Amino acid sequence: MHEDHWLIGRQPIVDRAGSLWGYELLFRAARTGPSGVSDPSFATANVILGILSGFGMEELLGGHRGFVNVARDLLFSDSLEILPRQRMVLEVLEDVEPSHAVLQRCKLLRAAGFSLALDDHLYDPEYEQLYRVVDHVKIDLVAATPEEVERSVERLRAFPVSLLAEKVETPEQFRRCLDLGFEHFQGYHFARPAVLERRRIGEAGATLLKLLQLLGQDADIRDLELTFRESPGLTYKLLVLVNSVAFGTRQKIGSVRQAIAMLGRSQMRRWLQLALFASDDRRGLDDPLVDMAAVRATFMEHLAPLHPGLAGTSEAGEQAFMIGILSLLDRIYALSMAELVASLRLTDAAAQALERHAGPLGQLLGVAEELENLEVEAAGSRLLAAGISPEQAFAALRNAYAWKSAFR
Repeated sequence: MHEDHWLIGRQPIVDRAGSLWGYELLFRAARTGPSGVSDPSFATANVILGILSGFGMEELLGGHRGFVNVARDLLFSDSLEILPRQRMVLEVLEDVEPSHAVLQRCKLLRAAGFSLALDDHLYDPEYEQLYRVVDHVKIDLVAATPEEVERSVERLRAFPVSLLAEKVETPEQFRRCLDLGFEHFQGYHFARPAVLERRRIGEAGATLLKLLQLLGQDADIRDLELTFRESPGLTYKLLVLVNSVAFGTRQKIGSVRQAIAMLGRSQMRRWLQLALFASDDRRGLDDPLVDMAAVRATFMEHLAPLHPGLAGTSEAGEQAFMIGILSLLDRIYALSMAELVASLRLTDAAAQALERHAGPLGQLLGVAEELENLEVEAAGSRLLAAGISPEQAFAALRNAYAWKSAFR
């Protein structure tokens, strides 16, 4: 697998009846061994970004809980608060010491609505205050003897925690854990981790830092929107993110500016902080598909006010720009356009333009594609039908090819 893909391992967690109860979500890469994990915070940041802006919450978890590993530095990061609190369980890694600061931070996260778990754990009296705060304790059956597991279960029963058996590999282990009173179970006896893959565009750290700086300066939403335009991949992730964290809203997305407003500055700041944890700073404006998407989007933005069907729409340019960005992301993410549209809560006009080239936005998309393929006569016919002169279209195209300098 390549480093320009989202790779997330997903292993089921079942209840005592063997029914699916949740998933542990694990970072996967091809660089440094089986899991590619060299930095726990980098790994968790990639998992969280994959959940929220790579795949989307519903695609990864359905209606179930998701467990993610959290190292000490990420435990204290505000960026965790972007996660939907009723859906995620934060697994505090075994090397996090039960200090007073850790205890207080866990209390704050619990009060904020998160569930907490201790990962790969055996009873330790130093953790007794933490046992009164966390919801789950995960016990690794491979890392401990049966006697150690039994002693830990006996001691932990004095605390209000649910016990989860990890690495349950045989029917005999499962039956023994049932007898000991474990509530939840995870391991090869039930299922091996499935690796889910989706192509991604790595976001340049400079763009992420620029957005964080703009947020810190309380910049106008237009400045935020312009910075997103430097990165089609980041724009797509923004739209997926809005769908992941905005449960319950029925409002459909018609432009990048609207998505920014729906997400809000606080949630955006948390998302960008996570992205910096995971950024490899290798790809950006020089990627050919990224460049093509941005030129197409800017071309469509300039044409939109000229189309009679869009001329009276105040956000026509913004809508056209978003359509241009999304129209190439089926290639970038190896998705069909139908899958891409289904994963986003787009307006009907946007969805129809992308899937069927219908409506004024679909007409503009068709013109852009035909000019890219040097089908000048076909583009001319479509422009004539839209009431746009060739001179206006080529002026818009010249402006579009200058899009990089417009972002500086």
